[in-house]
Amino acid sequence: MISIDGSLDPSSLDELLAAFSGYESALMTNDLEALDRYFAPGPTTLRGDPSALLVGHDRISAFRGLRGGLPRRTITELHVRVVSPTAVLLVSVSVPVKGGSGLQTQLWQRMSRAASGSALGESTAGDWVITAAHVHGAAPALNGTIWRVVGNPLVPALPAVVAEGVLDPDGLPVTVPQPLTGMTVAVKDLYDVAGFAVGAGIPEFLAEAPVATVDAPAVAALRAAGAAVQGIAQTDEFAYSIAGRNVHYGTPPNAAVPGAIPGGSSSGPASAVALGQATIGLATDTAGSIRVPASYQGLWGIRTTHGAVSASGLWPLAPSFDTVGWLTRSAPALRAATAASLDRAPGAGFEPMPSPGGSAAASLAARFVVSADLTASCAPDVRAAFAALVADPVFAEVEQVELGSLDEVFAAFRTVQGAEAWRQDGAWIEAHPGVLAMDVAERFDIASEVTAQQESAARDVLAAARARFDEVLAGRILLLPSASSAAPALTASGEDIAVARSSTLRMTAVAGTGGYPAISAPLMTVPAPGGTAPVGLCFVGPRGTDLDLIDVAAAVAEALRS
Repeated sequence: MISIDGSLDPSSLDELLAAFSGYESALMTNDLEALDRYFAPGPTTLRGDPSALLVGHDRISAFRGLRGGLPRRTITELHVRVVSPTAVLLVSVSVPVKGGSGLQTQLWQRMSRAASGSALGESTAGDWVITAAHVHGAAPALNGTIWRVVGNPLVPALPAVVAEGVLDPDGLPVTVPQPLTGMTVAVKDLYDVAGFAVGAGIPEFLAEAPVATVDAPAVAALRAAGAAVQGIAQTDEFAYSIAGRNVHYGTPPNAAVPGAIPGGSSSGPASAVALGQATIGLATDTAGSIRVPASYQGLWGIRTTHGAVSASGLWPLAPSFDTVGWLTRSAPALRAATAASLDRAPGAGFEPMPSPGGSAAASLAARFVVSADLTASCAPDVRAAFAALVADPVFAEVEQVELGSLDEVFAAFRTVQGAEAWRQDGAWIEAHPGVLAMDVAERFDIASEVTAQQESAARDVLAAARARFDEVLAGRILLLPSASSAAPALTASGEDIAVARSSTLRMTAVAGTGGYPAISAPLMTVPAPGGTAPVGLCFVGPRGTDLDLIDVAAAVAEALRS
């Protein structure tokens, strides 16, 4: 069915409909060259869908090259609305062969042959090209790049606990308040959730894994506080990555930077939270797996003090560094999840700093230190953004400190992490050759060659560094970027991803080495194609200061806004 509203020259209409038909044919055959020609050249061309808006022909082309082909579909309705002799709005309804329906809205404009064809080769029929498009495809039941399994919810919150011996004025029992009531959780696929198996980002591992009979303590704590488990979210293979790309399940979308990697290994929980599909992402951080996706997607995230939350029921990567943590869209939600989960038992070693009084800059000034060596390997735009931010009066006097040889610390951290990772997963990997992605397999290959003598020497280096860092952080907070760059593009080469990874881990290893809490707060941006991209500001504090560190970061964010 075709409906037309407005007057258009018959030959122009025929050419427009031919162009629309040609575009549909190119979509069905995934003819990337033809699709490039059908979209107008230049930096202002638009393409949007429910997940993102892409601005500029080059970004649209790059996205399309990674997307792959589309399922075949039939156009059942086409509505033509003439705006002018050279501009027409087309709205079409499509029905994929697999079922459901989609909606496409396109603004087609007639350009001169030079304008439409010179940059892209042979021109399209009649020089009609798309200058803006919005696509709403058939709704998927489940985005498998984000979720392994999801419900509505998958697992409900635990019932409220009745306060013993407490009655309301009517003589009825009073229940203990649940601070996370109404919140939902995306659980990283490393935690036990009763009734489900842990998949660790690998289908073959999931197929052999036993079904958990009880929740991991970190899951149970959130449910006891009133939160429901929305679903189990994807992770990078064995959590041994900070990129967020999984060869088995695909790459979750980056809600903040379309066409960029989401960050890992807590990629699924991060994307679920950033897209509003969950309130809290229950994640892990060994060497940056919370801080990096938080930085890439503009989220709040915390790596807790090592051991502050039980790691029982969690598939480990490197137990000396593995920590429990959360990703949220706001500081209050992050604090609520943290407060509901921290183990405050006697002997836990908590020595909180005094909470700052208000958000006045003067009350925060003496707490902050920076290290020039930490940011030396950052991208220039991140270094510039960080320098501008810490020069803000909210930080007043920021002291420069020396942390010693960070390259030596990173090398030692990587050695111990690798040795522990191989002890944990090496036997399974050897029994399943060829299952892991090339980059992850390469890390495990290197890890398999770490000798006991190398591991022992590396632990000595880390012990000395921890003592040195403890002196620097005594009563103070270290500031640094959460990642060395904004999120790399999906089209970035493996070499570029590796460089970004090494530069980032050189910084994130500081908190891992000391077992410190570290918060990524979305307080910086850097230029990016079509706009800006987020970069987190990381706050690293003494062990046991988790809640106070959130309070400080929230106070800084508030002061920067005022």
